Amino acid sequence: MKRDSSSEVVPLDGCAVRVVDAERVAAARERLPGDSELEGLTGLFRLLGDATRARLLYALLEAGELCVCDLAASIDATETTVSQALRLLRTAGAVRARRSGRMMFYRLDDAHVRMLLDVSREHLRHGGEEKER
Repeated sequence: MKRDSSSEVVPLDGCAVRVVDAERVAAARERLPGDSELEGLTGLFRLLGDATRARLLYALLEAGELCVCDLAASIDATETTVSQALRLLRTAGAVRARRSGRMMFYRLDDAHVRMLLDVSREHLRHGGEEKER
């Protein structure tokens, strides 16, 4: 907190002068995602918020398509752990499976998943560059 010239305590992330721009607030509210869309978005971020699932997605991003045993070796996890994570990723539509005989091969579902992973990683790199300055 800091003090302004009138000696009031003002939060660092608050408004020193309380003025609401009704037009901009209305425009922002109008464009907010609805409750069901927000629920889907937060579910997606929770899905991506697990390190094992994120490693799997990035392994598939780099390799293209892998079976469960190759994925397990790629991320240094058990096949059981990988299978459980893949089941969640598949249900969420992040990965797609293809059967070849008795083997299941997994790949990212579509370009949107690739883009989400690329943009997320780039965002982290960008944030690291800003902090170094």
